[in-house]
Amino acid sequence: MSKIVNFAEIQLRTAIEAAVAAAVNAGELPAEELPAFVVEAPADRSHGDLAANVAMVSARAFRLAPRQIAEAILSHLNLDNTYFERAEVAGPGFLNVFLSPAYYSDVVTDILEQKDAYGRSTYGNGGRVMVEYVSANPTGPMHMGNARGGALGDCLASVLDAAGYDVWREFYINDAGNQIEKFALSLEVRYLQHFLGDEAVELPEDAYHGDDIKEHAEGFAALHGDSYVQADADTRRRALVDYALPLNIQKMQADMQKYRIVYDRWFTESTLHQNGELKEIIDILTEKGLTYEKDGALWYKAGQYGEKYQAKKHTNRNGEEEGIKDEVLVRANGNPTYFAADIAYHRNKFLRGYDTLIDVWGADHHGHVARMKGAMDAVGMDGSRLHVVLMQLVRLVRDGEIVRMSKRSGKAIQLSDLLDEVPVDAARFFFNQREANTQMEFDLKLAIEQSSSNPVYYVQYAHARIHSILRKLNQEGAELTPATAEQLALLTKPEEKELIRHLSGLENTVIDCAKAYDPSGITRYALDLAGLFHKFYNSCHVSGVDRDLMLARAALCDATRIVLRNVLCMMKIEAPESM
Repeated sequence: MSKIVNFAEIQLRTAIEAAVAAAVNAGELPAEELPAFVVEAPADRSHGDLAANVAMVSARAFRLAPRQIAEAILSHLNLDNTYFERAEVAGPGFLNVFLSPAYYSDVVTDILEQKDAYGRSTYGNGGRVMVEYVSANPTGPMHMGNARGGALGDCLASVLDAAGYDVWREFYINDAGNQIEKFALSLEVRYLQHFLGDEAVELPEDAYHGDDIKEHAEGFAALHGDSYVQADADTRRRALVDYALPLNIQKMQADMQKYRIVYDRWFTESTLHQNGELKEIIDILTEKGLTYEKDGALWYKAGQYGEKYQAKKHTNRNGEEEGIKDEVLVRANGNPTYFAADIAYHRNKFLRGYDTLIDVWGADHHGHVARMKGAMDAVGMDGSRLHVVLMQLVRLVRDGEIVRMSKRSGKAIQLSDLLDEVPVDAARFFFNQREANTQMEFDLKLAIEQSSSNPVYYVQYAHARIHSILRKLNQEGAELTPATAEQLALLTKPEEKELIRHLSGLENTVIDCAKAYDPSGITRYALDLAGLFHKFYNSCHVSGVDRDLMLARAALCDATRIVLRNVLCMMKIEAPESM
């Protein structure tokens, strides 16, 4: 938490402990060890700015009623030279304390001094964290799940960075295995159909049917003509994949760049096939007796290591509980599965020295989590250091109706379609408004609306409004000298104090989001901050008041501007100076 908030809590704990000791010395409390107690903000601030449950948790040890304990503590509580001006006992024995003007003054000063660094901390102590997100299949366009995963993963990485971790962003490209073979077959059929007609070669039902496959085949035909029609299938398919796959990856990278996502590395699955790491994984598991052959395929005994990570056992049709199902590592045709490559990839990540791995996956992969964690233990890594953020589906709506069709393919909505229609700021903000494990609706009409109903517009407008206030003061000839502590102590209206308290909580919010691997708390913080600022703006005039109060309120505006900008920058959303 910020140094002011942290210092205030330390002061209060120290004062309470000293008061308990004094009450013991006075014979008002027994000489028993003081249990651990909590200091937190109450739900209703009229009851105090902070509340301690010290009397409640001490009742058993002291063998006294909580209220009697609280009153004994209060009678010896010395708040001199602290950020607190008074305390009172409430209810059955809560000790409520109220912050002094010095606290509010120092919070504003701290923000103005720290500027861009405000909200950042050393909580993570430089721990190395890799966040892997999106990792879309390169055989086709990116869709809404990738859009949500991109915003969530990228904002989570920013939150972890602000919380003091050493963060690495990575995209895993599945450029090997069955899906590439299917990609090759699909391209081949469309290429041959281009020259021989649709009836001559039939596209299998399980092939890729998207318009993007046709476009690649036609582009290849325009470049090479019919020179590959008579070539052997392997040569033809290899040439088609070598042509189309880089174009798909290039498009993915362009989409991510447009989405303001920059990865530290795009890691290719084929690397694991070529450098022997995939074979090494299969050898390790086989040597440990964790594989067996069945129906010509090589299977992995997933339950032996994975069951300890299984939150809930699967129930079959007969109502019987089943453990984790085994996984195929190598198919009967000799091709390693995606799961085998994924084990090799996660081991590779750990071997690169990361303390924590975080993956953002679709909720349909929930059954994969325990298996992968267990597989890490099986190959000598620590599965408990792999964390998976499971993400629910997104429904696009317009005027209350679900939007299903893509402008380009006639099927799933593509990420590029969304970014053509909706500003990137809105996309990133909207996708970060809900926890990953909740389903969400994305309102296309609301996302482009320029009104306070649009949450990202509402937050950005607060930032722009502050710039407007400060510009107007300069145009009126006000000399905006730095506010003194005495001037800042004039910020006593409820709207001012409420705004400052929220400003003081940024660092704590960032840390809480980092702990929970949930960046949506940052978005909620920004919305609440914008709301509190608009409330302050409507109640507290900055110009046309006494100069000392004007300087104090201008400083509060500037502090709010800094925090809004820091939060928006964390989400890679623009902080406009005018709107």
